[in-house]
Amino acid sequence: MDITEYRRVIRQLLGDYRFHHSICVSEAAVELAKVYGADPEKAQMAGTLHDVMKDIPHDEQMEKMREYNIHLTTEEQYAPKLWHAILGEAYLRNVLGIIDPEILGAVRYHTTGKAGMTLMEQIVFTADFISADRTYDGVEKFRKTAKKNLTQVMHQELAYTIAKLAKDGVPIHPDTLAAYNEISIQIISQKKG
Repeated sequence: MDITEYRRVIRQLLGDYRFHHSICVSEAAVELAKVYGADPEKAQMAGTLHDVMKDIPHDEQMEKMREYNIHLTTEEQYAPKLWHAILGEAYLRNVLGIIDPEILGAVRYHTTGKAGMTLMEQIVFTADFISADRTYDGVEKFRKTAKKNLTQVMHQELAYTIAKLAKDGVPIHPDTLAAYNEISIQIISQKKG
């Protein structure tokens, strides 16, 4: 399949808002891929597909996860906003036949992050944060930093995510904390070096 066919797939599964967001994320991912030396075509594909399961009701998401034999951690069970990423990876693999680990990982970890993120995973995570349709307070700062330093913007985005989740009183996925801690240590080490 090419990008036009993948857009047709998501158009059938997503409402207008989420479809527009997915296109915006794919465009931001392509820009970041060009800046940081990743494959722009893979970035476009991962950005386009990252929210493929987002508009499916939670009970249907849970049903599909059972179908794909996906077992959620305790934190994941209590964080339905994460389910679409977990299910999205399985959908790409099982229905669309995508086997590229860069694309699968970018879709799987675009909401939580994780320690040891690949360049593509960082690009899609960041593209989701800074896409043109985003209007939250602070997005312009993230956009500027993203053009200059991917590690720095990842650190800022993860800190923002952790603070927001803590304020909302919801579980913070261990992968998010691990990603934040790993990048914090990298930044501290660079400053000492």
